[in-house]
Amino acid sequence: MKKPVAQVRLLRVAFHLDAPLRRGSNPRTMNPSESYSALLAELREINRLGTMESLLAWDQQTHMPGKGTPFRAEQKSMLAAMMHQRLTSKKVGDWLSAVETSDLVADPQSDAAVNVRHTRRDYDRAMKLPEELVRERSRLSVMAHQAWVEARKNADFAAFVPWLEKTIALVRREADCIGYKKHPYDALLDEYEPGDTTADVQAVFDELRDPLLQLVGRIVDCGREAPVEILERTFPVDVQEKIVRQASAAIGFDFQAGRLDVSVHPFCQTCGPHDTRLTTRYDEHSFGDSFFSVLHETGHGLYQQGLPPEHFGAPRGHPVSLGIHESQSRLWENLVGRSRPFWRFFLPKLKHVFGPTLADVNEDDWYAAINDVRPGFIRVDADEATYNLHVLLRFELEQAMVTGDLAAADVADAWNERMKKYLGLTPPDAAKGALQDIHWSLGAIGYFATYTLGNLYAAQFFEKASRDLGDLNAMLARGDFAPLLHWLRTNIHSHGQRFGARDLVRRVTGQKLSARPMMEHLNRKAAEIYRI
Repeated sequence: MKKPVAQVRLLRVAFHLDAPLRRGSNPRTMNPSESYSALLAELREINRLGTMESLLAWDQQTHMPGKGTPFRAEQKSMLAAMMHQRLTSKKVGDWLSAVETSDLVADPQSDAAVNVRHTRRDYDRAMKLPEELVRERSRLSVMAHQAWVEARKNADFAAFVPWLEKTIALVRREADCIGYKKHPYDALLDEYEPGDTTADVQAVFDELRDPLLQLVGRIVDCGREAPVEILERTFPVDVQEKIVRQASAAIGFDFQAGRLDVSVHPFCQTCGPHDTRLTTRYDEHSFGDSFFSVLHETGHGLYQQGLPPEHFGAPRGHPVSLGIHESQSRLWENLVGRSRPFWRFFLPKLKHVFGPTLADVNEDDWYAAINDVRPGFIRVDADEATYNLHVLLRFELEQAMVTGDLAAADVADAWNERMKKYLGLTPPDAAKGALQDIHWSLGAIGYFATYTLGNLYAAQFFEKASRDLGDLNAMLARGDFAPLLHWLRTNIHSHGQRFGARDLVRRVTGQKLSARPMMEHLNRKAAEIYRI
């Protein structure tokens, strides 16, 4: 999955390397500075539990045998309950209250203010959730995931329906516990994109929808097709493994603080301040499947490795939102990895390692093939343009599921109807339809919108970076990725959660979030490749 889905349900908790441990301290007799240190010390231990849960989640996706599922569910449920108990303890609330009225947080952008503000948000949210609900959500995510793996393998949506029903019931209950002003989906979306509402996301999606449909329609109608068959030749897996690691390292991923493994669905998981794990999958006859998923997950990994390690686990060392996280992966995958300058540098390396397989391929054909726009069934295989139509589909279905307007048993049919509406296709089976994504099995309802938000953020960031850095295309063409990475580290990674997502975009680019940069990017490519 092109996202660190397995870790999104972890509580955002603080971590402070130098804080003294004060388990026996009485919050009533402590001054604000002592309360702040005690708070961070307690939260450091909660964070350690969280990294243990991350490691279990990574192992579940990569190495755990199927029969280990029930016990793994109990392990993760126990850890989730332990984190919830400690975060919602009375002393945590007392420490927060003591610091919130002190001079320590007078500057709203100070480290202390950022840490306290976001920890308060997590504390208040956690206080609204009963422990048994937290336990059940964690347990169900493991069991439902295993059921999804089997159902997807057999293209049997009916087998997954009971698990989806349980998941929907639990997230509805969670939304009710947390509360919302206008739409129950708001409470779920807020977990992944803090501060955004369904209406906020709907507004920017409405700005995007028609221009995107019109562009895809023009491309489909123009009659020109890219030579995608060159991506379907024989690419030995062992050679792919070497080239994707080379590409990941070239753009900046530190393999001394990370690793790359194989999973059914690509993802990025952070298990510690210097332990970021990427996964991909390989297909001998689909070069792009592994290469672009590794660029994507490397983008996530670069963000994690670029966060200030001295604040690991604290809001100052935590990603802003999943939309901003996705902006980093989509920027490296698409804005860089599907650009002509990138392949001016990297195609000769590919031709060298794959030899006769690519001997007759020129830059123009390769560039057109990797940027082919063609409606397809699978979101993770979709091109830059049609990808967002897949997200719109899921965004609409999730809202209907949460409100009760769409029953779990009817999701596959509703999916097919919207696929026909947005992409002109009807999936041949559920594996290429409603069972293709891992998210619902993990209970991650409210997540999908962050993918398109990430695309929009990425285009806007890249546009600004190009202006700031000068001839960015020349840098990419000679394989000099360091200036762009430094720009991202300075403007985005280093801040942690100092700013909210929308505020960060405005501060970095000088403009509010808009579909314009991405549509201009897509239209430029379409004009070059399809001459429309």
